[in-house]
Amino acid sequence: MSLLEIRDLHAGYGQMMILKGVNLTLEEGEIGVIVGPNGAGKSTTLKAIFGMLNITAGSIHFDGRDITGMSPEKLAAHRIAMVPQEDNVFPTLTVHENLEMGAYTRRDDFSHVLDEIYALFPPLKDKRRQPAGELSGGQRQMVAFGRALMIEPKMILLDEPTAGLSPMYMSEIFDRVIAINKTGVTVAMVEQNAKQALAIAHKGFVLANGHNSYTDTGRALLDNPEVAKSFLGG
Repeated sequence: MSLLEIRDLHAGYGQMMILKGVNLTLEEGEIGVIVGPNGAGKSTTLKAIFGMLNITAGSIHFDGRDITGMSPEKLAAHRIAMVPQEDNVFPTLTVHENLEMGAYTRRDDFSHVLDEIYALFPPLKDKRRQPAGELSGGQRQMVAFGRALMIEPKMILLDEPTAGLSPMYMSEIFDRVIAINKTGVTVAMVEQNAKQALAIAHKGFVLANGHNSYTDTGRALLDNPEVAKSFLGG
């Protein structure tokens, strides 16, 4: 049984259908990367998984449960976390306070999780008393990752985690994605930097016009001349 199984998903905003039959399967412990041109439905797929828009057909199963259309609050209880592309930190709160906000649903002692996050993102420990809004873009993204990890998720959804970052921080963020995955967290990631993202992916999904154009291992998609020509810039 796959950890995440999406079958023939149709979804959109109001009457506008963006997804027109998306299929996606991830096993526990995998990194899955969704790439494709603008408007293909990449971020919409993550939002559909996380209960943020209207699903008109198809199904989403996670860890054996039907979660189709389930609210983000209930999904968090099932240990699914999401890092949106924008507005993903509280800029006036300190780094430490941002992380604590990620644990608002917890009633147990989560100090060990904070220790693990500071170990995973060493720059954050030094800046834990600093307002998140004063950090660099890459460090703010680490705060967003850390806050999502506070629920100790089984799966984390990452929407364009390197958007707007310098090349140095892009590589750092991809390294952090690998490190998160090595802790046992399954990753579903949408990314415009397709070549770098597919290079770390166990599975890749190329979307176009709201449905799958190609599905394969990350390496196979990078080596596919048709994918390279149409979606990876040659």
